[in-house]
Amino acid sequence: MAVTVKTFTSASEAAGALSSDRSARYLGGGTLVMRALNEGDVTISTVVRAHDQALTRIDASGPRVTLGAGVTFARILAERDLAFLHAPARSIGGPAVRNMGTVGGNLFAPTPYGDFTVALLALDATVAVQGGFGARDVPIEEFLQARDRQAGTLVLSVSCTRPASSEAFRYRKIARIKPKGGSVITLAAHLPVSGGRIAGARIALGSMAPTQIRARAAERALEGRSLDAATIAAAASAATEGTSPSDNALGSAWYRREIVGVHLRRLLSGQE
Repeated sequence: MAVTVKTFTSASEAAGALSSDRSARYLGGGTLVMRALNEGDVTISTVVRAHDQALTRIDASGPRVTLGAGVTFARILAERDLAFLHAPARSIGGPAVRNMGTVGGNLFAPTPYGDFTVALLALDATVAVQGGFGARDVPIEEFLQARDRQAGTLVLSVSCTRPASSEAFRYRKIARIKPKGGSVITLAAHLPVSGGRIAGARIALGSMAPTQIRARAAERALEGRSLDAATIAAAASAATEGTSPSDNALGSAWYRREIVGVHLRRLLSGQE
């Protein structure tokens, strides 16, 4: 089947084209859309592109960081001001994938991919989108819950608060092939501290449900407590609550449930 390519100069024009054509998909880095086309996905008849510099803009000058949806992981790794995002960016594929893959595209990556989105979920990111309803900001958790219904929506940017210290944000990806393999599990933790106690804990997991999810029971175990051995053990014990991992070639659901608490304990303890 022939595929039509439409290129626009502005993101708003591209968003209009997406919202008016259910068979249209946006082409950013191409790591998802081109793979689908090469595998014969007949649901895509139109590919939409936009040469809008706003989509590749990075604003990392203040306490809140904004990444255009078209920012690649290679660019993140080149920015000193984004050091807290270097570990999740580096965990995305190999150099070729990091040179092409984008922040916006990663939001749509299916399990066992989408590792950068795990980090964004832990950082309580906001996703700026535009569609037939106009432009709006959506909390990342809400966006992910409705991800399968986002086909006619263009992601413009993602923003999050910069962690107060290097210890406040932690990330770990477990893969059989490093660094470019699919995720067995991915974990990220944002642990703001006030008065020596955790205030506003967020733990995010990848490959433990159909989309990236928060480990709310683990968060409750951490909230208001100091990060000592007992607190870490309680959070690790609660890590599987609310999860629904699946079996795939990288690992079984049983295996994922067995190891997620182990790796959460190591993450919170600062172990390599």
